[in-house]
Amino acid sequence: MGKLPCALLFFLLFTNSAFSWKKEEFRNCDQTPFCKRARSRQPGACSLTATDISISGGDLVAKLVAKETNQETPTKPLVLKISAYQDGVMRLKIDEDQDLNPRKKRFEVPDVIVPEFSDKKLWLQSLKEEEEENSGLISVVHLSDGYEGVIRHDPFEVFVRERGKNGKKVLSLNSNGLFDFEQIKDKKDENEDWEEKFRTHTDSRPYGPQSISFDVSFYGADFVYGIPEHATSLALKPTSGSGVEASEPYRLFNLDVFEYIHDSPFGLYGSIPFMISHGKSRGSSGFFWLNAAEMQIDVFNGNNSNEFLKLPSDQKRIDTLWMSEAGVVDAFFFVGPAPKDVVRQYASVTGPTALPQLFSIAYHQCRWNYRDEEDVYNVDSKFDEHDIPYDVLWLDIEHTDGKKYFTWDKMLFPNPEEMQNKLAAKGRRMVTIVDPHIKRDDSYFIHEEASKKGYYVKDKTGNDFDGWCWPGSSSYLDMVDPKIRSWWGEKFSCKNYVGSTPSLYIWNDMNEPSVFNGPE
Repeated sequence: MGKLPCALLFFLLFTNSAFSWKKEEFRNCDQTPFCKRARSRQPGACSLTATDISISGGDLVAKLVAKETNQETPTKPLVLKISAYQDGVMRLKIDEDQDLNPRKKRFEVPDVIVPEFSDKKLWLQSLKEEEEENSGLISVVHLSDGYEGVIRHDPFEVFVRERGKNGKKVLSLNSNGLFDFEQIKDKKDENEDWEEKFRTHTDSRPYGPQSISFDVSFYGADFVYGIPEHATSLALKPTSGSGVEASEPYRLFNLDVFEYIHDSPFGLYGSIPFMISHGKSRGSSGFFWLNAAEMQIDVFNGNNSNEFLKLPSDQKRIDTLWMSEAGVVDAFFFVGPAPKDVVRQYASVTGPTALPQLFSIAYHQCRWNYRDEEDVYNVDSKFDEHDIPYDVLWLDIEHTDGKKYFTWDKMLFPNPEEMQNKLAAKGRRMVTIVDPHIKRDDSYFIHEEASKKGYYVKDKTGNDFDGWCWPGSSSYLDMVDPKIRSWWGEKFSCKNYVGSTPSLYIWNDMNEPSVFNGPE
């Protein structure tokens, strides 16, 4: 955006939608097959062992092989890769073996990792094998000063430990043997039911179930934080175990929820699978799973009386269970040891938070809805009359021509540039709303162009997906495609956004995205 005629700031705010909270309209874990399956597994259920461990291309590579295989449907080996990066970051990737030609390549999230992160890779030169009294054979690689990356062979486990005599664990994956990876497969029996249903909606799932789940343990931790967005306490409360009231895991699934329940693990508008631990004895560590699929995450309270998983008790760690509908394992371990170190390490992967412009942290005046230009001038003058400072005035959806974004209602807002300039003369800015749903109206220039170029998300028949939102019948741009994102970004320039000026900014709303007639 820096090269456009106007610098346009995206305010990520999320507003209420058209429905109020009704518990039955949203899926819980028992109604979500991948979550229900994952929660039903017992510790030690994972039968995978790490074999063929070596250093290749500066990484530790291995195969994960099942000890016991069903001869009718043998489990194919998975490929594992561990990479080390500067500042105490370890990356773990586990996926199906592409050399075995799976039916479909699993989705990997693009464009999140900053390009400069690859420059921080430490090329592993060697690994050493050790025999541990209680853990069996392990392979060890250098991670950073004071830390090592470790893979246990049988049963497979990956962890970071402190270097030295004690070799204390910092954080680990699959210590409780709950790792499960449902591979894409062919349907052997036509009667096999892969469909999933919720209320009146059906998901056909032509490639079958492909969920992933695993346990992650944070050592020396008293609390864990993160995995936004939920309306709950900063320190994440246990979701399972003795004395725990809430039996639902923390859900990571972007939803536009009006009148949501407070103090609940229910998912809201955003989903970031990044968790930080902290404790008096060790400090902090962090874990990030780069995955865009729906997730559910359990936090356990450390008691032996866990209702679901019977996890072994260890008062010096916090156990968690991460469950995802699909994707691959692409996980990052952050060693800390201070909270600011974990945040810095995380930012080295995804980039730091953008510094907001000074005016944007001042007072903003926003409501649904200012009727017209006269209403705007009246509100603006009243702030002056009562000597109330404010810096930004927002316009909601009714300023547009029939809820078509990047347009103005010519009757109500006939002179948008003059209006903005009058506010700018007082040092004030204006913000207008833009949503990701596009009104299906053949006279709307954005819809016409998006349809012609094939830029909309498709349904399973290959047609443009048609959902319902504020404008009525709407379609949604395929923002996973960088070409489409670039095309969309061009619409925000002063040249293309008719009626805009350098003092106009953007309210990037409802990017959950919202579909009013969807399953939830």
